[in-house]
Amino acid sequence: MQPTMHQISIRGRVTERLGSALEGIRLQAGATETVFTGEIREKSELYGLFDRVCDLGLELLSVQPQAAADPPTDDKETTR
Repeated sequence: MQPTMHQISIRGRVTERLGSALEGIRLQAGATETVFTGEIREKSELYGLFDRVCDLGLELLSVQPQAAADPPTDDKETTR
């Protein structure tokens, strides 16, 4: 598995303190759900996050891999 950015949505508002249990993941708390965003390097890391979410008694709503950023393009025209 190539490293991939993922968004993990949890029902409810998760505090920064509770969110710190998910190391290396950025937390964005909304009114009705909290979204964690971070890079997942391998499947076992993703499954470990699922286990921590469950252990913390949180309700998982969705897991979405994020599209990789397009590589920069060179706008210069090449002639041969």
